[in-house]
Amino acid sequence: MDAPRKPPAYDATLADHGFDPIEAEGLTYPLGDYEPKYGEYFELMPGIGWTRTPVPGPLGHINNWVLDDVHENGEPGFAIVDTGLFMPAVIDSWKHLFENGLNGKTATKIVVTHYHPDHVGCAGWLANRFKAPVHMNRTEWLLARMLTADNGEEVPQEALEQWRIAGWEDRLIDNFAKKGWGRFASAVSRLPIGHIRMDEDDQLRIGDNDWRIMIGRGHTPEHACLIDDANHVMISGDQILPRITSNISVMLSEPEADPLGEWLESIDRFRAEIDPNLLILPAHGRPFKGAHQRLDTLAARHNEALDDLAEALAQKPMRVVDSFPLLFSRPIGEDVIGMASGEAMATLRHLEYTGRAVHEIKDGTAWYSAV
Repeated sequence: MDAPRKPPAYDATLADHGFDPIEAEGLTYPLGDYEPKYGEYFELMPGIGWTRTPVPGPLGHINNWVLDDVHENGEPGFAIVDTGLFMPAVIDSWKHLFENGLNGKTATKIVVTHYHPDHVGCAGWLANRFKAPVHMNRTEWLLARMLTADNGEEVPQEALEQWRIAGWEDRLIDNFAKKGWGRFASAVSRLPIGHIRMDEDDQLRIGDNDWRIMIGRGHTPEHACLIDDANHVMISGDQILPRITSNISVMLSEPEADPLGEWLESIDRFRAEIDPNLLILPAHGRPFKGAHQRLDTLAARHNEALDDLAEALAQKPMRVVDSFPLLFSRPIGEDVIGMASGEAMATLRHLEYTGRAVHEIKDGTAWYSAV
């Protein structure tokens, strides 16, 4: 458990909860180590409710935000920001919340920060249940629609080639090929035909508050964050997380992209533009303050990894899989090799884009070396 190092600043908006704030690694957690249970509604501050739904594996959860809103007929309702995976345990959590924590109110809007399944998974189910529109960035919505339609069993040739380029063993490629394709579609409910687009600097009115949209890139192409400037609150999705780092990967949909470059540019822009005193409501972990400190840490970690990898490439050529010990603090097994390969490839790709590395293909595998 995090231990307090010094008393954090007084925060009147959260003072009535009676929690002892915690400070760790330069971040302040106003609610200490409190976390709501799955399907439990907790009023974080006036107009903002916090709940969680389960995610399999070590991540364990995603935070879901429930914002007070009003229907067109004047009836009180709520907007949901990020929806959880489309699986029975998550559906049960939502049903428990609707039956026990929201006093019979119904949803007005379903808001999704980005297309990853733990965020968009239940969006279609919720939209259908409440006949509420889905608000998403256009690019993120199109990706979700495309990937839910792509549920065939055969692994595409492009995926096999990318695994080979990364240096996977033939045995591993065969194992993954046998698992089939379309796992995204199995975790995401069918989205409506249409959506309401969220773009940079749009204002989304929810209840009495205006949420400004700020777009981040790198983790996904156009990740939407919501900022309530008047109340100094930001729903950050996966763009700013307090303790884990978002996966930055080269994706099959953009095999020549530089997602790490986009991520670092976004960090610089968020660092320059957002209020350092915002209360950050992340998708994973606990609400915190200290966004600038966290952005600095994220940038430093990536830049350190780039320097370490560039130094290693100066000693000898490497494949993507050879870079794992330099980039990750844990052994990479079959359960995470896909994400690890995507992130390692993104790091190597950024070295190429910045003129620090080159690669050549030998027998279908990329070998990287320093310039």
